[in-house]
Amino acid sequence: MEVKILDGANMDIDLTSSDQTSWKQMKCPRNEAEWSNTHKCAIKNVSICDYFCGIEYVDNVLCCYPNKNTLIDNKQQKLKKQ
Repeated sequence: MEVKILDGANMDIDLTSSDQTSWKQMKCPRNEAEWSNTHKCAIKNVSICDYFCGIEYVDNVLCCYPNKNTLIDNKQQKLKKQ
């Protein structure tokens, strides 16, 4: 099977709805540290969390909290230079 990495998705991803799902959902480490439920991994048409590192099959969120994802910063810097 060949897997392609496709750029440009527009998605909503969060770990804030555990009481509204029929499956077990872990809590966002940033929300746990701040005793909140406000941070989301990706908000459609708005933003991507500084700690978001992607999605792993099937629906596992990759998070690097408390260290910011420097790959995002590097990609944005490359785009600015173009």
